[in-house]
Amino acid sequence: MQLTFYGATDCVTGSCFLLDTGGMRIMVDCGLFQGRKEIRRRNYEPFPFEPETVDLVLLTHAHIDHSGLIPKLCKHGFRGQVLGTGCTVDLCHVLLPDSGSIQEVEVERKNRRAVRAGEPEVEPIYTMEDAYAGLRQFSPVPYNRDVSLGEGVRCRFTDAGHILGSALIEIWVGGPAGETKIVFSGDLGNKGKPFVRDPSYVDDADYLVLESTYGDRLHEEDYPGSREKLKEVIWATYRKGGNLLIPAFAVERTQELLYDVFAFARNNELPPIQIWLDSPLASAVTNIFGDHVHCYDEEASSLVACGIDPLGLPQLNHAHTVEESKLLNQSRGGNIIIAGSGMCDAGRIRHHLKHNLWRPEATVLFVGYQAEGTLGRVLLNGAEKVRLFGEEIVVRAEIVSVKGYSAHADQNMLLEWVNALRERPQRVFLVHGENAAVLALQQRLDETGVEAYSPAWQETIDLDAGRPAEKRVRQVLSRLQQHTADYLRANPDPQSHDKVLSKLMELESLITGNGRLE
Repeated sequence: MQLTFYGATDCVTGSCFLLDTGGMRIMVDCGLFQGRKEIRRRNYEPFPFEPETVDLVLLTHAHIDHSGLIPKLCKHGFRGQVLGTGCTVDLCHVLLPDSGSIQEVEVERKNRRAVRAGEPEVEPIYTMEDAYAGLRQFSPVPYNRDVSLGEGVRCRFTDAGHILGSALIEIWVGGPAGETKIVFSGDLGNKGKPFVRDPSYVDDADYLVLESTYGDRLHEEDYPGSREKLKEVIWATYRKGGNLLIPAFAVERTQELLYDVFAFARNNELPPIQIWLDSPLASAVTNIFGDHVHCYDEEASSLVACGIDPLGLPQLNHAHTVEESKLLNQSRGGNIIIAGSGMCDAGRIRHHLKHNLWRPEATVLFVGYQAEGTLGRVLLNGAEKVRLFGEEIVVRAEIVSVKGYSAHADQNMLLEWVNALRERPQRVFLVHGENAAVLALQQRLDETGVEAYSPAWQETIDLDAGRPAEKRVRQVLSRLQQHTADYLRANPDPQSHDKVLSKLMELESLITGNGRLE
């Protein structure tokens, strides 16, 4: 059995892992590379594998750096299913066509420059039409239910607490030596956030593919502190008479901001300022959130139960068209403008930056991680000038960052999550992190006796099949104790024993892999 790392190994983005069980080729995520130019160039290159040889794709969540190359995969020969939670599938139905449209526009602009420079033209990675075609291969699966994939392989999607619909994926591969369990963390979420539940824990893993985005640091601010800072920044910008620009991802971050701004309004803590959601995509995503209230955490669910729409406010304005977006640039102040993209690499936020960065009364508020090489990182690093649409813009606006909105678990949370495993994995593979983050988390894991390894891009690792007998027996005993205790609490009548027998049969299968005790 082999695991190959086709993305997210020397950078944060481009999630793509291919598990070859010997009978099946299962891909976990197939995401777009973002960030530095040399990293983004990979999106245009042929896949380093044959897409038609992949049997199916398991998708941890809808973020483009995890899902954004699936249309390309389908375009070039993949014919299997893409499995994700219901919310993830719905989100992809708006995110992927939007991604295709953005790529068409970007390539058209690049080709105009290429023609003038006498350089060869390029084709889009995929088009909006390609994205819609690929979406026909998506199928929803529920949380917390075992799904048979065939060839003795099964999987389970468990809430990762990152964005609505996000999942960590457990995969069991059966064989003569027993079952091997590989866990893909996806992106593990922060705790105590609006809407999403806290990340789930898993019992065990033989191999763990673990994200490390915040592997070298702790969250500098908690969510309540960032929420208060947001309110302070809103008032400060209002008093200066400028616009408050908030680059925000269309999924989750935008909805969290709306959730808090609407809470301020309900408590009469908001100045008389116009609120604009300048993103048709974010507006569509917000509607999808309303269709999946069953995924909300307890706090948001309680608001819904009381008849309060946590994302509804009469003062909210939607800039659906380009013309409506351009009109916002005629206003010198008095607006909160939430627009994408979250790292300022594309989208309408770049136009608003062009018209506001040079204004000292304006504020740019970053509420999310800014990857190396992005315009957002450049601004946070204190750039005095930036280039936008071929024009040099001086930076006079106030640049502010709040850290408590992060949707990622920090170093301590990652360590806590790993330490909660009842059995240590044979190996932990660290992905989705810049070099400093990966090295720091690797050192901390090594200190606790967990073997952690940072794979190279396109590196293939051989995985030992099966679990050692002693380890399997320990796991069986642990699960037997848990199931017996749960059963006795729920069924005090000793005559009712059918469920106990059923659990014993399951545990016998775990011991030998063939359903018989040795």
